[in-house]
Amino acid sequence: MNIIERITKSDKDIFDGKSNLQKISLERLRANPIPNSKNEIWRQTNKSKFSRFLDFKFSNDFYYPQIPGHSNIQNTCRIIIGENKKIYLKEKKWEIKELEEKEILNFLKQKIIQSDTTQNWSNLLNHFLTDRKNIVGLNISGKEIPYLEIICNSVNDFFNSKTLIINIEEGTSVSISQINIGDKNSALSISSYFNIGEDSVVNHGIISFGKNKSHIINTLNVSQYKNSEYNLGSLQFEYDFGRLEININQVEGNAKTNIKGIQITKNNEQISTYANIAFNGPNGFLDQLNKSLANDKSHSVFEGLIIVPQIAQKTDASQLSRNLLLSNYAKIDTKPQLEIVADDVKCMHGATISQLNEDEVFYMRSRGLTLEEASKLQLRSYYQEVISFLPISKERWDLLTLLLKNK
Repeated sequence: MNIIERITKSDKDIFDGKSNLQKISLERLRANPIPNSKNEIWRQTNKSKFSRFLDFKFSNDFYYPQIPGHSNIQNTCRIIIGENKKIYLKEKKWEIKELEEKEILNFLKQKIIQSDTTQNWSNLLNHFLTDRKNIVGLNISGKEIPYLEIICNSVNDFFNSKTLIINIEEGTSVSISQINIGDKNSALSISSYFNIGEDSVVNHGIISFGKNKSHIINTLNVSQYKNSEYNLGSLQFEYDFGRLEININQVEGNAKTNIKGIQITKNNEQISTYANIAFNGPNGFLDQLNKSLANDKSHSVFEGLIIVPQIAQKTDASQLSRNLLLSNYAKIDTKPQLEIVADDVKCMHGATISQLNEDEVFYMRSRGLTLEEASKLQLRSYYQEVISFLPISKERWDLLTLLLKNK
């Protein structure tokens, strides 16, 4: 495996041209070059697809992406990671500026040192591979901020790696979409960090859209402070191998988190979502819904964990997994979990796996709809709950129509 050889190679030349952060990450990775398949968050991973993900030739070069949808939309700030453009945008009520180099380096160094080599393996791999020009750090403040769009992409026959750090100042309100574009026969690693200040509201969408034999591992790390609200919508589709890791920490409690995500698989694809939500103070709130739709011989995985220690009294948390199987040969594994020590909480979790409602299909067909039309009508409502939660307009990208065409 091309990438693993870079980690395990004993030649001292491997350190040439590497930053201090990359060297620290490499030393951590060498203790655990490949995640232990017995670990819960790696147990379901398709070994052959994971090996292929790691087998592409690595490149830090920038390739301008083919941006999907209608890209020329007004009142939008677009940032393409790796383009290496200076970022400073300011109006009377808001400001977006780059973090200082020292801030970025100190932040990532601390994260790397604290990382568990199994639980945080994906982040460590990203920080070993990503050079400085593929790291974007932003400080965002104010109200009435234009829609912010951040794009990461991979290119045919290569492995690309990107890192994003966003600090949201106290009292800020902002909508951000990350669009991850996978070229055919490529691999992409993304690590994102969101630090959400007190009394802030962040609407965050992650749309990961691949092509034939695209591969992606995308890690999201969020810290929420008092009275903040974080709304996350996620969509993953068209990846031969896709993995989204969500780690959210309500640092002092008294914060609100809403998550709606969907992953869509077909052919022989495997797409997974792993969510770890930790409450480290009282009066926290979580409402999480994850959907999977699996067709043909594909495999969809969801594993969620809500952690409520003694300090997190009055927590109100819900984690639901709702899934659709469209084939007798497809597979869905789902495992929402609770880890509760506090005794004054309201927590629930649940999972369902079903198929399209045959009675509804029969009724619609009796009214003149074809089987395909009836099926699409059911799928439309299944998709819409998540699509409407993404902070991206239909004019920018008509995702619902795209998904129905790709059934």
